[in-house]
Amino acid sequence: MTDTPTPDNRSIERSWAHRFVLANRASLGTMAVFVLMMILFFIGNPAVFSDYRIYYSVLTTLPVAIFVVVPMVFLVTVGEIDLSFPAVMALGAWVFALCAQSGIDPFISLFAGVAVAVLTGAAIGFIVVYGGLSSLVATLGLSFLIRGGILIATGGKSIAMLSLKDTVAYQVLSGTIYGFPVQMIWAALFVVASVLLYNRHKFGARVHCVGDNPDSAEQMGIDTKKVRVYTFVFMGFGAGLAGIFSTMINFTWWPTTGDSYLLPTLAAVFVGGTPTWGGIGTVIGGTIGAVIVSFIQVGIVSAGLDGFYVQFFNGLIIILSLIGHRWNQIRYR
Repeated sequence: MTDTPTPDNRSIERSWAHRFVLANRASLGTMAVFVLMMILFFIGNPAVFSDYRIYYSVLTTLPVAIFVVVPMVFLVTVGEIDLSFPAVMALGAWVFALCAQSGIDPFISLFAGVAVAVLTGAAIGFIVVYGGLSSLVATLGLSFLIRGGILIATGGKSIAMLSLKDTVAYQVLSGTIYGFPVQMIWAALFVVASVLLYNRHKFGARVHCVGDNPDSAEQMGIDTKKVRVYTFVFMGFGAGLAGIFSTMINFTWWPTTGDSYLLPTLAAVFVGGTPTWGGIGTVIGGTIGAVIVSFIQVGIVSAGLDGFYVQFFNGLIIILSLIGHRWNQIRYR
């Protein structure tokens, strides 16, 4: 014999469901967009989107995007922006490539590349925060500075990394398990750790407070400048990982590494449900946004359109996302 739910129990169940939807409406909305998009792509070209190879292709490179999208969510939430991360990707990957090419163990080379990227992120954060500069303009200038320095030092020459394929590091970091890209596992672990940091750790709480109202955060005893610098450090960490994984996937380092990730990363963050005014955001939504942007590129090509349409649609979804966030601003608040 089963108990019949009382009106109070049904009210509690509805209340729980209502609270869940409200707390995760940004991520759920992004997921709905992704599902609708995939349905349309499948209807438009079922031969392509019923083939596993198309998903394998996306999953192979998707981790690179995730490693920069997730830290960008932290930065936008705290009220900052970083346009220099593509250059930091190239810098960290360059150090990795130089070390690995000289015979240093790839794991140690990876640590060196990430360490340089983290230090660069810290330097960028220090310049922006303690220099009192606009992060938008300052990181744009620093991007040109870092990229220009790389081009001058390398003469624009790439570094081939074909020997990586025979190393244990490649198998552990970028190999396959039963046909599944290993780098997606590392990306998933990165997302899980970032969600806990963003939603369950005091650092994430401070990021939200500083982004929402820095004056109130200071009155609460939070060192707002230090928190802002730490978000740039985290951005450097993610950019270093992204650049190195990109190099390992392609077996080549290019001086232009990271250049193609600026607009898609911003698109993924904003379409994922993180608005521009700071204080709120969603790591899960940003991750789903990265998936959406990756599949948009594949969908455009499979639909028979030129690759030139990719930038057009990336720009379109940024504008539409910002308009949607602005309409919902009062409800968010």
